[in-house]
Amino acid sequence: MSEPTKVLYVSSEIFPYLPETTISKVGRFLPQGAQERGCEIRSFMPKYGIINERRNQLHEVIRLSGMNIIINDLDRPLIIKVSSISSARMQVYFIDNEDYFFRKHVYGDEETPFFHDNDERAIFFARGVLETVKKLRWKPDIIHCQGWISHFLPLYLRKVYADDPIFSDSKVILSLYNEATDCTFNEDTRSKILVPGIKNKDMEVLNPANGTNLAKLAIQYSHGIIMAEQEIGHEVEDAAKSSGLPTLGFTDTVAEGSSYIDEYIQFYDKILAKK
Repeated sequence: MSEPTKVLYVSSEIFPYLPETTISKVGRFLPQGAQERGCEIRSFMPKYGIINERRNQLHEVIRLSGMNIIINDLDRPLIIKVSSISSARMQVYFIDNEDYFFRKHVYGDEETPFFHDNDERAIFFARGVLETVKKLRWKPDIIHCQGWISHFLPLYLRKVYADDPIFSDSKVILSLYNEATDCTFNEDTRSKILVPGIKNKDMEVLNPANGTNLAKLAIQYSHGIIMAEQEIGHEVEDAAKSSGLPTLGFTDTVAEGSSYIDEYIQFYDKILAKK
């Protein structure tokens, strides 16, 4: 009997921890559907400050917490929390840090529509997920990234963690949404990304550092693309098409009776079968 496919979901939003959106509903129901179809799953998202820890029964996982991640020459403690969606028999892991995720907003507020440190928050999230999965000693076959805050993960996986036995066979699937395309990061974003294994030439596309070019960077280091919305922006769509990567076209994930879960899992199988 073959081993179940192990799928790591790295999502920007998961319902009911955040309000219902296209991404949050897929973040909630896709992992459940994959699990019901025989996959072994893990789900991660950021622990935004608007998430009510008491109501959602989050608690810290001491054995996974305690590591520091250095960004911009500053040590930031990595805190891992977990919650269960009992109706789905599914756990969700949360990446937390007081400096990055304590604020009571997701990506911006009334005064600052897009936080100045969102690049660091996304870097911390991507590296935090990969380090936590290493600690779990759980080897994913597929890593499915959803939402712009997950878009640094493909770069780190392919350039920093590719030789790690936990990730040596992992394939990255990238769901593309029409989001953050007009958001601008800092001039020094690329210097914040740098760690041993990553060189400036590996992220030339991130010039300037903005949401559109971050999506292009994620495409560059992925193994397969899912068009998760009908309109994702011309530049991003063109980058996906010109990448030559296997691509799954748009399927309405919110339509009643949608077959997207089965289509996504078939796409996982296609990517895993590709040598």
